[in-house]
Amino acid sequence: MSVFSTRPAHARARTGAALLVVLGTGCASSWSPNDRINPETPLWFHHLSGAMHIFLKRELTAPGRTTGEDYERATAGIDPTSGRIFVGSADHGLYALRARDGSTIWRFQTLSVVQSQPYYDKDLDYVYFGSHDGALYCVRASDGGLVWRFMTGAEVARPPVLSGEVLYVANGADQLFALDRRTGQQRWYVHRTPALGMEVAGYAGPALDRGKVFVAFSDGHVGAYDAKDGSERWNPVDLSAEAEQSAGGEAQRYLDVDTTPIPDTIGQARVIFVASYAGGAFALDAETGSRVWSNDKVVGVTDLTLWDEPAHVPSAFGPDHGGPIEPERKLLLASSATSGLWALDPATGRSVWRIQIPEGGMTAPAMIAGALLVGTTRYGLFLLSPRNGKVIDAIDLGSGFAATPGTFGDRAYVLSNLGTLLGVSVEPPVEHAPAGAAD
Repeated sequence: MSVFSTRPAHARARTGAALLVVLGTGCASSWSPNDRINPETPLWFHHLSGAMHIFLKRELTAPGRTTGEDYERATAGIDPTSGRIFVGSADHGLYALRARDGSTIWRFQTLSVVQSQPYYDKDLDYVYFGSHDGALYCVRASDGGLVWRFMTGAEVARPPVLSGEVLYVANGADQLFALDRRTGQQRWYVHRTPALGMEVAGYAGPALDRGKVFVAFSDGHVGAYDAKDGSERWNPVDLSAEAEQSAGGEAQRYLDVDTTPIPDTIGQARVIFVASYAGGAFALDAETGSRVWSNDKVVGVTDLTLWDEPAHVPSAFGPDHGGPIEPERKLLLASSATSGLWALDPATGRSVWRIQIPEGGMTAPAMIAGALLVGTTRYGLFLLSPRNGKVIDAIDLGSGFAATPGTFGDRAYVLSNLGTLLGVSVEPPVEHAPAGAAD
């Protein structure tokens, strides 16, 4: 049995009622193995405590080895089959840990902080990850032995994308590389001259869809490239021009598009979702780059997440009882340090709900057990309802979280800003079939 199927809850930390209202109330659910949530009338809508349980807590980061980073930002990569998690740290290391208790399997040392989310290649049992030393590393997941190292020339903080035998990775200098997954040999690369002037910290990672690699740049452009040879599939789209137009022609201080593009379908058309820091959120036609919709109110966005729940029969009825089918639901979630957490209709870009963020900022939301888990840099972890953004439960260690939680099913792993690794399980209330439902 996988270690992810158990739910120990021997330790718990919970904030008071005052902390629960820091995020405010919402304005108005990715499928997970736990399907017991009806997003229209969630059972835990008023269940403001007891849903989150700490099953793992250990001090991970070695304080004497950290340099230059005030926050831990690395999202954990998860190998559910073997019960391992992989997480980077500001102490210059990548850790492989046992998912059950957080004990160390091995640690790989790099020359700088490791703040990227690792990618686990289950076919080769390799782990790919980046470091602020400018390199992308490939190590054996079994023992941490180095397979290859590719120097990109700038920090690698976004996770790579794998397709077939090719690994795609972007760095902080507006460069996109295609590498052989087994040897690290470069197949092609694309470079765009970085924008002059001030930039927001962070950058976009690559996204792959139907033979094209999409990536965004610090000068406000979004490009599409052939996955085989890196040739342009359409001329880069200038979202900074859109930002200036929405500001009445006034030059914008920040031009960045720091959000990794997200491919999806609207009607019969493939699109990608991106967000400009100054210009708002956009859906672009994946074939041509033309604008499908935009929302210029959603400013300051640094992360996008697509929440997607397929149509399903609520589990209270069981698969053979013919209960009513819940329709598919999608939300495009935009995280902004200035305007809050937004839930947008992916088809139109209109706002479904929005919550203000507490002072200090918020991570991208992670999907867990039908809900959303977000970290705040000063107020801990919050479990939110996808229906309206309202708080379900919260945990606070007093140090805050800048790293997006890594999740699988009803479990999450997240590193606090002081280097404490938490394993958190989410336990929705037991769902009962409505009176008169078929036996």
